[in-house]
Formats: sequence, C-alpha cells, structure tokens
Amino acid sequence: MEKNSVKAYMKYCEDKFTKRIIYKKGEMAAFVINFLPGQALPTHKHPGTETYLYVITGTGTIVNNGTETEVAEADLIHVNSEEEMSFKNSGSKPVSLYVILSKIPNENYAKNI
Repeated sequence: MEKNSVKAYMKYCEDKFTKRIIYKKGEMAAFVINFLPGQALPTHKHPGTETYLYVITGTGTIVNNGTETEVAEADLIHVNSEEEMSFKNSGSKPVSLYVILSKIPNENYAKNI
C-alpha cells in the first residue's frame, strides 16, 4: 500500500500551470494539474487511453471536441482516447485537477511540469 496526500501535489506557479506525478505504475499514471486564474492547458488528445479527471478545488472550463463545459469542485469528468480536450481556469481562485490516465500514451505524459 502507498498513501499520499493530494495537498502535497497542489503546487502553483505564476508562469504556467504545473503537473505533479503522484503515481506511475505499469501503464497507468495519476497526477495533479494546478492552475492559477487565467492559466490554461492547450487542446490535446490522450491516444489509446481513457482519462478521468476530478476537480479538487476551484472552477474552470473544459472544452471537449469544441464543446465548452463549466466544471467545479467535486465534479468528475471522463474523456475517451478519441476526444480532444483543453482546460482553462476561468474562475478567480486556483484550480487543481486529479487526473488518472489508464495507459500512458508516451513518457512525456508522465513527467512533472
């Protein structure tokens, strides 16, 4: 068993969003992405993997295949491997997302930013 606190991975940077890897086990990865107000994750896909996101804190906008959806604390989101997604902290407070990738598309997806 391994126990961690999500709070330890909630680190923010004035310049850009941050990503902190919590687990990288076999083909899966779990991490926290952190955004200050106005920061954004560009449009991208996760080829060959299912993506699960949990909004730990804050509010923002997910764009999935061109459709905007507002999300807030405690929301759960599933994005399949064929869907394009982006995220923007559209609120006034920091946002942290807990993310699980069922399979790491390549090693760049499992690195801290």
